[in-house]
Amino acid sequence: MAATSDDRILFHLKTRGPQTAAAVGMHLGMTPTGARQHLSRLQASGLVAGEEQRQRRGRPTRFWRLTDQGHGRFPDRHSDLTLEFIRSTKAIFGEAGLEKLVRHREGDSLVRYRKLVPRRLSLQAKLEALADARSQEGYMARVVPEQDGSFLLIENHCPICAAATTCQALCRSELAIFREILGRGIVVERIDHLLAGARRCAYRVRLLE
Repeated sequence: MAATSDDRILFHLKTRGPQTAAAVGMHLGMTPTGARQHLSRLQASGLVAGEEQRQRRGRPTRFWRLTDQGHGRFPDRHSDLTLEFIRSTKAIFGEAGLEKLVRHREGDSLVRYRKLVPRRLSLQAKLEALADARSQEGYMARVVPEQDGSFLLIENHCPICAAATTCQALCRSELAIFREILGRGIVVERIDHLLAGARRCAYRVRLLE
């Protein structure tokens, strides 16, 4: 089934962050007026919100963003059973038991990613392969080269967000996985964190100087 215009707008805001109606229209091939009509309808449904932002010159510009309800339209792999399992593990086995469970998951992830991200690849090729693997898991990942030679690994969605909120060791584990997969001599820093209030998770990746 083809995506509707509303679906395409929601996806665009999810992957690109707050946008003006003109920018949304330009990206999706519709007029600014048409984009505003769609955005107004999505706002009435509680999926997006518009906020005025002052510019250096002229009148304030309205930027549109997803609401929590809008973010909820995207796939989330956690379930109530998963959350209950995490809570039960912590209650029965304590933090040490939960940490052991996270390390086991980390090991499984490393085995999987090593097959998909060969060490012989260049840093950019490794990141592209890793982003492809993460996107298949629902993270909406992409790689952005920076002018200083570093790269941004951006994940626009977290399919395990609720589980990570309950067990933040999962986030620490994923950072450790990235560092291990990309290899020695590579610095990986998280610069945006969904659980810290950012709209996404993002990592700056560069060669060790």
